[in-house]
Amino acid sequence: MSYSVGQVADFAGVTVRTLHHYDEIGLLVPGERTHAGHRRYGDADLDRLQQILFYRELGFPLEEVAALLGDPDADPGAHLRRQHKLLTARIERLQKMAAAVEHAMEARTMGINLTPEERFEVFGAKDPERYAEEAERRWGGTSEYAESQRRTARYTKDDWKRIQDETAAWGERYDALMAAGEPPAGERAMDLAEEHRQHICTWFYECSYELHRCLGEMYVSDERFRAFYDSMRPGLAEHLRDAITANADRHDG
Repeated sequence: MSYSVGQVADFAGVTVRTLHHYDEIGLLVPGERTHAGHRRYGDADLDRLQQILFYRELGFPLEEVAALLGDPDADPGAHLRRQHKLLTARIERLQKMAAAVEHAMEARTMGINLTPEERFEVFGAKDPERYAEEAERRWGGTSEYAESQRRTARYTKDDWKRIQDETAAWGERYDALMAAGEPPAGERAMDLAEEHRQHICTWFYECSYELHRCLGEMYVSDERFRAFYDSMRPGLAEHLRDAITANADRHDG
């Protein structure tokens, strides 16, 4: 059984151009060609492509991937064990990153320069001191926490009110988007997901697309964040998570 370059591109979620490039540099040379010169990929080629994509996902440059796969002493099982170890380490790192940036939402309650009265005036029934203590306990020492603390320490009552107003206005537009039946991968939803990321970058810390993906997952898995977004509109947390993923894919591509 062999497959055309178009079929393999669909299987693997890559472009035909990418497969052509891998062939040209000798990283993935298809096992067969038709009389007309068209590429045909067999099961062994698909196995090798899977290995390539694993390593690429882990951030290895193509030169290193070629060297790893060209190691005569490494069998496919050795590659899988190495990738499993690397992926597990990456998952742990991303989980830590997700926990480290969770304070971004809670930071809205940390009006460092406000009096207690002003803080309650801005944030209603929430206790900013309790959230500040929790954030310090959970994320103190991370670079994201330090950056957020550095920025928010200068914020005035008007700054925090502006953050609230921007969030509320964004929520109203997202509510309208969902009411109109816009899909998460639609242009409008992705644009609002990008605006959400930029809001974090502007007010709290530099939020990469990878970090934003982690936040999106957290908005669904953490009951507090799901409740926050679903209070704007039921189901908004999951819709936003999917829009964040689509937006990240759009920019990664």
